[in-house]
Amino acid sequence: MQESRKRTSRSVVMAVAGVALGIVLVLLLFVVAIPALTESGKVEVKLGSDTYDAGSASARAQNIADGGPLLFSDVSSGKRDIYLQHIGDDVTTGWYAFDARRPGQARNCTLTWQPSLSSFSDPCDGETITSDGIGLPAYPVTITDKGKVIVDLRGEGASTTPK
Repeated sequence: MQESRKRTSRSVVMAVAGVALGIVLVLLLFVVAIPALTESGKVEVKLGSDTYDAGSASARAQNIADGGPLLFSDVSSGKRDIYLQHIGDDVTTGWYAFDARRPGQARNCTLTWQPSLSSFSDPCDGETITSDGIGLPAYPVTITDKGKVIVDLRGEGASTTPK
């Protein structure tokens, strides 16, 4: 003989109260806890890095010696294309990273390397820029203990300085 199970009014009240409590906790999480964790109530999304690892200093120096400065395009916004330049024989010094366009110039005015003159030319107005990018917004370049070239994209300056 099977016993029939009857639900008592107490068990129904407990189940409804449990579901209601769960809903309240989820609402509190989304309304209070998550915004409080972001301090300002706004979620900020940051894609990418503030530094760029350009690879081996000796390999990049050889690439530049063979074919000229390396152009790195900003694929995310197109606003910060940069040239990486190395001048000299010592792979630990003589590094420059600078904007690939003069301030205020459109993207189609990206500087072009003139190997015979060892300088850049602005295709829009013919202006000549020295091989080290002096006068262009620049970014600090460091060589790590492991021989990697790191460009700090946060450190925009008024002009280039050797690293």
